[in-house]
Amino acid sequence: MDHAGRLPVARLTGGVPPTALVLLGIVSVQVGAALAKQLFVVLGSSGTVTLRLVMAALILLAIWRPSLRLDRRTLVTVLTYGAVLAAMNLCFYASLARIPLGAAVTIEFLGPLAVAIAGSRRWLDGVWVLLAGVGVVLLTGVQGGLLWTGVLFALAAGACWAAYILVTAKLGSQTTDGGGLALAMVVGSVIALPFGITSAGTAILDPLVLAAGFAVALMSSVIPYSLELSALRRMPPRVFGILMSMEPAIGALAGLLLLGENLRPAQWVAVCCVVIASIGATRSAKA
Repeated sequence: MDHAGRLPVARLTGGVPPTALVLLGIVSVQVGAALAKQLFVVLGSSGTVTLRLVMAALILLAIWRPSLRLDRRTLVTVLTYGAVLAAMNLCFYASLARIPLGAAVTIEFLGPLAVAIAGSRRWLDGVWVLLAGVGVVLLTGVQGGLLWTGVLFALAAGACWAAYILVTAKLGSQTTDGGGLALAMVVGSVIALPFGITSAGTAILDPLVLAAGFAVALMSSVIPYSLELSALRRMPPRVFGILMSMEPAIGALAGLLLLGENLRPAQWVAVCCVVIASIGATRSAKA
């Protein structure tokens, strides 16, 4: 990140503990998802994704003003990142249209969990996999459980999230600021645009809808990205990963408080199982 882009964030967050920054970022993402779900009635899930990505791309382009001069290797990474970003968000929002926010986030979180334990042969990591599996069975198997199409979309979003983590690491090694992210967001917006236009039509141009989309883009992309980036400069990656493991629980709380989506007791146990499995896998992977 260049000095001009880094200074405002540093001024705002310099006195805030990095742990608090990560938690604020997670809350921002989940509140943004809850706000986005309320746009589904007007735009549909695909239209909401498109509006969010377009707004986030415009904001990031204004902040970073990226250069279009990219070497071939970086260009391929940016294009891949954008495609994964679009697929991840389209699948996740499609799952939100069918199942509660907390359930969707919990199932999607299996993607990062898989990355954390990939290639491990330690028996303890097998325990975390088993615990996460128990969580998913509890989440989907209770009486009056989840719509299977929503579960499948959430699983697809989780697979995309796993790919997103790997591509993000590659993009980070090939770029030095947020310009790559801004360009990738543009790519994701272009990919999502046909789905969004088909889903939302001209409703996406309504001024009130545009204002809501701007808020969702800030809450779901710009704010958490900035907070997490600032936090990572002052805390070990292992601690960051453990804190991010709280995302399913915070997603469930956001769904309950903002959308009235109350999970059954067994499903709350399922969320806890996945959170504990993620924390355990992150600790052992970074040990």
